[in-house]
Amino acid sequence: MAGAAAWTTSSHAQKPSLPVIGYLCPESPDLFGSRLRAFHQGLREAGFFEGQNVAIEYRWANGQYARLPALARELIERNVDLVVAPGGAPVALAAKAAGATKTIVFEMGGDPVQLGVVDSLSRSGGNITGVSSLSVDVSPKRLELMHELLPAATTLGVVTNPTSPTAPSQLQRLRSAAETLGVHLQIMSASKEDEFEAVFASVAKESANALVFTSDPYFAFRSKRLADLAMEYGVPAITQTRDFPMAGGLMSYGGDFMQSHRRTGIYAGRVLKGEKPADLPVQLVTKVEFVINLKTAKLLGREFSASVVSGADEVIE
Repeated sequence: MAGAAAWTTSSHAQKPSLPVIGYLCPESPDLFGSRLRAFHQGLREAGFFEGQNVAIEYRWANGQYARLPALARELIERNVDLVVAPGGAPVALAAKAAGATKTIVFEMGGDPVQLGVVDSLSRSGGNITGVSSLSVDVSPKRLELMHELLPAATTLGVVTNPTSPTAPSQLQRLRSAAETLGVHLQIMSASKEDEFEAVFASVAKESANALVFTSDPYFAFRSKRLADLAMEYGVPAITQTRDFPMAGGLMSYGGDFMQSHRRTGIYAGRVLKGEKPADLPVQLVTKVEFVINLKTAKLLGREFSASVVSGADEVIE
């Protein structure tokens, strides 16, 4: 497998006779590398190898999600055979809006029916299908896990991306969970990386005792920055992706992104072989991962219970 640098170029120009996938990505090759490797794994399982029997045109938004509609239109104008739209609802919605008749395979954590991407999970309706981990549905579980770690906390901070189409539904679920737990939520917003530090600084000096991040691809792909800030300000935090505790954050709870991107590659291959998207039900990756970092907990002066440690899918020591 070539490195991320190879994914910045197009193989379409080199072998125009090959079927062409248009790959629309919200981030950069470096940040999306592990997901893209999983996609290529699935594509290989379906019998397709980039540069051999399939070409891929890449478009990278580099975290500027407002660019997605224009990038999607570029791919449609290139007359690619298939558009793959991984990395969240904004990508799928941009691809669908740009290519009313173009075949699309998406990957997201939100509910594609609720977001209007497909008509139903079993019958997508038309030219679009894909994979969802439904990871936005597990945001309340993150709140519960943080409350279990800090049972005396009366206020917990919640960070949401106001530009995300799934933000309202996640906040609704989180408020309901908070009421059940008997805790107050301090809602904070961040949609740009330069807003992250203010969020952590606010928690460090205000009443909130910790941070719970909603499911959002923008947060997921900036795990290292979030982990560094959490340690700098001494704030316990939990996000959706294992990238966060792997980078030194406290814990994560969310969908298995490696499986969702791998299955997206398999679906792309099946479509290239002639199967119709309307006949392919939206796949659900129901597995969720709970990862904790014991070293970080110790540095923060916190301790996980034995039951939490035994229930974790991975423990970093």
